Amino acid sequence: MLFFDPIYLIIMVVGMVLSGGAALLVRTQFARGRRVPLANGMSGRDIAAAILRDADIVDVSIVEHQGMLSDHYNPATKTLALSAEVYHGTDAAAAGVAAHEVGHAVQHARGYAPLWMRSLLVPVANIGSMLGPYVIIAGIFMGAAKQATHGIHGAGYWVAVGGVALFAMAALFTLVTVPVEFDASSRARERLSALGLIRPGAETAAVRGVLTAAGLTYVAAAANSLMLLAYWAWQAGLLGGRRN
Repeated sequence: MLFFDPIYLIIMVVGMVLSGGAALLVRTQFARGRRVPLANGMSGRDIAAAILRDADIVDVSIVEHQGMLSDHYNPATKTLALSAEVYHGTDAAAAGVAAHEVGHAVQHARGYAPLWMRSLLVPVANIGSMLGPYVIIAGIFMGAAKQATHGIHGAGYWVAVGGVALFAMAALFTLVTVPVEFDASSRARERLSALGLIRPGAETAAVRGVLTAAGLTYVAAAANSLMLLAYWAWQAGLLGGRRN
């Protein structure tokens, strides 16, 4: 009956509102940015190539990728995958997204510590997000909350602790992602301006809007993960309270 807990439902609704609102903001800002053409006529691919050359990065390939806003950088293959709208786009939105993904390539080349930490967390975060809640529930049914309340740390308590630890890895991944994404956006804005790839005024404002909106999606994800982590820890009695 845990999933029918009003508190759990409230957390899920708040999480969906945050995520949905952030996603809507991204699409709105991206649509606005597409209406701001670049005076230099460069495409997203051209922008990405120019910043890579400036950073002396010659081993990253730029490819077109299917799916709207599916842009990403793959450090394993050193591939910059840009969606069709960004790859061919000659607008501020395409410039901002392309430069942001190059920002990740620069992070990778420069050994940016949070990026490496995020990469290391990927396997355990995937396991934690999938299995963590079920391990916690198993511990709860084994009496974890009662054991925590009475200070008798039996098997149920330690099972729940293990589940919380697993889910904490998933939450940590979302937290580490926030500075990684904002740093990539900061690098993008700085290089776009320094290289004269965007002009002050409408182009710069549109790029800032797109990148800020994109960053907020990761803030929303981190907030949702932390709320769920606190909820599961409380359910298991690890935060001092006992749940019936």
